[in-house]
Formats: sequence, C-alpha cells, structure tokens
Amino acid sequence: MTDHAEQAEPAEPAEPAEPAEPAGRRRRARPGAAARPRLAPAAPEPGAGEQAAPELTGPRPGGPDPTGAQPCVPASTGPRPGAPGLTAPDPTAEPTVTEPGAPRPPGEIRSWPPSFADRLTSPLPGVRALARLAREGRLRPPVESLRDIPELPFEPGPLPLTGPGRTALTWAGHASWVVRIGGLTVLTDPVWARKILGTPARVTPVGVRWEDLPPVDAVVISHNHYDHLDAPTVKRLPKETPVFVPAGLARWFRVRGFTRVTELDWWEAAELPGEDGPVRFDFVPSHHWSKRTLTDTCRSLWGGWVITAPGGQRVYFAGDTGYGHWFQQIGRRYPGIDIALLPIGAYEPRWMLTGVHTDPEEAVRAHLDLGARVLAPMHWSTFLLAAEPPLEPLRRIRAAWEATGRPREELWDLPVGASRVLE
Repeated sequence: MTDHAEQAEPAEPAEPAEPAEPAGRRRRARPGAAARPRLAPAAPEPGAGEQAAPELTGPRPGGPDPTGAQPCVPASTGPRPGAPGLTAPDPTAEPTVTEPGAPRPPGEIRSWPPSFADRLTSPLPGVRALARLAREGRLRPPVESLRDIPELPFEPGPLPLTGPGRTALTWAGHASWVVRIGGLTVLTDPVWARKILGTPARVTPVGVRWEDLPPVDAVVISHNHYDHLDAPTVKRLPKETPVFVPAGLARWFRVRGFTRVTELDWWEAAELPGEDGPVRFDFVPSHHWSKRTLTDTCRSLWGGWVITAPGGQRVYFAGDTGYGHWFQQIGRRYPGIDIALLPIGAYEPRWMLTGVHTDPEEAVRAHLDLGARVLAPMHWSTFLLAAEPPLEPLRRIRAAWEATGRPREELWDLPVGASRVLE
C-alpha cells in the first residue's frame, strides 16, 4: 500500500474551521422498478491487487443561542437562476413532494447569485463560540484515546467484479467512495492525499491505491471544504473526466482545465451514458455550509447526491450534513433508496457541531427518514477532525442500529478499503 502525500494548492489559504422528526421508515416502490435487490459478497476482480480544524456551527434553528452566533444575512433572496426558486424553508412546515425533474444539459454555463447564505439551516459561529472552543480545548480526541488508532478497521482488498444490474461500493476512507453503478465508476469527494491543509495526517491509509482504480467515469463533489475537495487528488484525474458539482463551484474546476463540468442547484439532475443506459445524478440539500478561502463563505452551494442506475438501483451520498428536515424530503422525492452513505464522525463537541455533522444516532435517524434499506457509515476513521475518541463512532453506530431491530446485514460498517456488492 502506497500513500500519496501531496501539497495543498498554494493559491488558497488555509480554510477556517467548518461551523459545525421522529424516525419512521416508509418504503415506497419505484414505478417500474425491479424486485428488491439481494446482497451478495464482493467477488474479487482479477488483477486488482485534509481538512481544516474541526467544523463549527451555531445552535439548531429555533433553539437557544449559547454561543453568540449570528445568522448569516443573505446576499440575495430571490429564486436561483435556472432553479425552482428554493430558499431555506421552514423546517416545521409540511414538505411538498414533487417528482424529480428532467435532467439539465451537461456542461452548461450558468450564472448564480453572489451568495447562498440564505440556504443555511444553522447560523455560523460567533466570537463567543470560538472563545469557548479555545477555552475548553476540545479540538482533538483525548490523548489517552489515541492508543486506539491501531484498532481502526483497515482491510484493503481487490475491487469487486461488476456487471449489469450490480452496484458495488468500496470505501477509500473519509467521504471517498468508489461507486460502480450502471456500468460507470464514480468517485465521491476523492481525497487520496496523506495530509490536507490544517489537520493532522491520515490515521488510516487510503483504502484503494490510485493505480488500482479502474478508469474513472465521473466524479461527484458535495462541497468545497478541503477534506472533500482535494486539489492534489483532482489533478490526477484526466481533464475530460465528467465532474458534477454544486452551484457556484464549476469555475474552480474549469480554471484547472476540466472540460466536462456540470453544476447543479438543489433538486436538479443531469445524466451520463453508461453501459446499461443513462445513469442519473440528482443534487439534493444538506445541512452544512461552504468555505475555502477567507473571502468565499457560502459562495458555492453544498449538498448530497442521489445516483440512480437504469435498472432502478439507487445510492444516496450525503456528503457532510447535520440532522434535520431534508432527509424526509429526500426520501419522499426519491423513494426506494437502496444504500445511504451517511457521515458518523467529527461530531464533538455537540454544542458546536450539531448543525453540520450528524452523530451516529442521528445518522441512524436520517437513514430511517430516508426510507433506505442499507446504511453505510463514512466520515470517520480517517482524519481526526473533532474531539470524539477514534473508535467511538463505530461502537455508537452499532448500538444505535441494534436498537432499531433492523437486520444486522443491512448495516455495512465497512473497514477502510473493504467492498460490498448489491445484486
């Protein structure tokens, strides 16, 4: 196994720390979808052998504000160009469920407002919040818990075989997955660097060597924070690789020479031809924010992706998100999600991070809200970004899952480097 240590792009300064419904599972059959897929063990494929300091946030909307956080003032409040006119909704309102719209043309040049701050569902931190964090000193796990690092699960293996009607997942670490769906190989938030700007180096190696990857057919990006958008990794990709990004982020890729960049607003979609037919990429909301330099707070959007194969298999990649009302809306609009990739790490202290990162119990609630079948945890066991002990997310997600009474085989708590296949 070879790690690839890369230098962060010099043109961008270190990113400041990120700010940081009862669950009910309702299954709805997709029109024309095949029978529920069966799980199968991954079959080996012959020959396959940096984030800033912890993310910060204010309190939940409607709750008390012990941090002194101030809400962001939106730079604009009207409908987004080319979008369905969405602004941050009232979380208590009954959501309106609509069918997914027609896909947008790939690679189109679009214009956007100067800020997406009106999409925030939690305020950004104020001076008192930062002072409290510094006073408490809860930036990293307790020193005594670091002895657990060698126990973090790491089991790299060959990439699984794929074919018509098969969806395979391989966890490369953090929020980076190799998703093979509809005949395409898709990377999510690819970070192959050993260290990223402003944070300690990886505590587990990358689960898949770059040279062992099959040709990459597409990349999806959830937002622009350094632990999800890594410039040295992006530079390894061929410039003609199709890239799907949030609104406002296409220019970052185009100035680096990428020629097939599609940027989408929430609830918009695009398609890419695959061996089995067109694969659909829907960009959906999340409870998070964006920032990459000192002057670009919320100037690009953030969100997750619903990837749907021609045969109906559906994977939801949440990116970074706190818990909230969006999950039920996503589940209603995209019924029958087969696999939900949900974050379970970087959640302590909760008073600071609750608005932008789910803890393990909230990830299970989100999974139930989505009506998904399989939960695959991520965003832990790679970079130590917050104050929880390294192994705590795994223990808590297993306990929370057991409490639901759901089948154990539907929790894919994979080691870094491991794979699973959905038949």
